[in-house]
Amino acid sequence: MPHPATLPSMTRWAALCGLLTIAGGTQAGPFYAPPPPEEDDQGFGGSAELGYTHLSGNTDSQTLIGKGRLTWVVGDWTHTLRGEVRNVSRNGDTSAEQYLVAGRERYELDGPHYVFGFARWEKDRFGGYDQQFTTIGGYGRDLLDGERHKLSLEAGPGYRYDRIEGEENATLGVAYGALAYEWAFSETSSLAQELSVEATDDNTTSRSLTSLTARLNAHLALRLSHEIRDNSRPPQGAEARTDHTTSASLLYDW
Repeated sequence: MPHPATLPSMTRWAALCGLLTIAGGTQAGPFYAPPPPEEDDQGFGGSAELGYTHLSGNTDSQTLIGKGRLTWVVGDWTHTLRGEVRNVSRNGDTSAEQYLVAGRERYELDGPHYVFGFARWEKDRFGGYDQQFTTIGGYGRDLLDGERHKLSLEAGPGYRYDRIEGEENATLGVAYGALAYEWAFSETSSLAQELSVEATDDNTTSRSLTSLTARLNAHLALRLSHEIRDNSRPPQGAEARTDHTTSASLLYDW
């Protein structure tokens, strides 16, 4: 059964405000394989996404999802910082509490090729891990880079450190692969699909994010998304093997 939240509400909101403060190109690129920068896309840009629902009456529940990204381009380098927070409570009990902070570097090679590296820290209160730290580097290629269709693939080796509740900490080698696709089917709407797999000797973690974005103006958009995260062999303290998150949120970018 879920336990009451260990972080007070003010702490969670402070974390969200900090996340949106660092959020800042003009489009929200995929979080695993950011698209190549445009020729004139130098300098800073970013995005902030916020979703919140509250039910009261027979059921008292609230859901908070916040995501932020800051990207800046210098020559052939693309630097990205990303953060996420999720919190779900029902009748006073927290049933989901997740935090993520990541940094990523991408360097453009000749043609549609690039090399990348990223580091990610995450904490999932009900996922069986106290926290995880992952760092990965490798090679990527932009298979499609048109006005309507964008497709990127990337792969590489990495390292993961798991701090597990009630068990010994684990250090694991990682084999990583990811795909990011975006289809701009109109001037104001787009569909995106992002997939990644991180395989270790202990387990395989798969992530999928499907999103539909409808732009309201130059800076605001509405987004519907469904995210799946599956751990083939979670720790004994995990509530479930697979997490599903469906959300409707407001996206602001610049």
